[in-house]
Amino acid sequence: MQRLVVFNSVSVDGYFVDMNGDMSWAKNSTPDAEWIAFGAENAKGGGTLLFGRITYQIMASFWPTPLAAQMDPVVAGQMNRLPKVVFSRTLDQASWSNTTPVKGDMAAEVRKMKGEPGQGMAVLGSGSIVSQLAQEGLIDEYQIVVNPVVLGAGRTMFDGVTEKLALKLIKTRAFGNGNVLLCYEPEK
Repeated sequence: MQRLVVFNSVSVDGYFVDMNGDMSWAKNSTPDAEWIAFGAENAKGGGTLLFGRITYQIMASFWPTPLAAQMDPVVAGQMNRLPKVVFSRTLDQASWSNTTPVKGDMAAEVRKMKGEPGQGMAVLGSGSIVSQLAQEGLIDEYQIVVNPVVLGAGRTMFDGVTEKLALKLIKTRAFGNGNVLLCYEPEK
């Protein structure tokens, strides 16, 4: 059975996107060799990337570009090479390499994918996808990076969750730039 991992950044006050829906604040951390090495190592993992339409379009507008390859060749290489699934009711075609659009029942599709052979799946960004899959009990691990910034307003990646989601802490790691990685699994 494939595992589904969420990897996302949040502000100290718990927001996933700011009041304008922007996530770029998460990339503005102070340069830190350990953080850069962590990002490159994390990108080396295999599996399938899962996106909602908005995050997909943001990622597809950057990672296939020469600038991305110049700025972060390891991550850009993986982002472009890995298979991707974009869940959207409105997107008919996906231009980014190795991308499959899915319009149907997202939870049913993820259940099916989890039962197939593979190297696992990861959701990057895509807060509405996270909240929907969390409610269905389909997420195996949450990797949340707390960034040292206060946004004051915005949206959490759990907006729409209607029932308590009990999590247990399985790992932490602090970085010199102030980012703190918190890893949780659902309590079963």
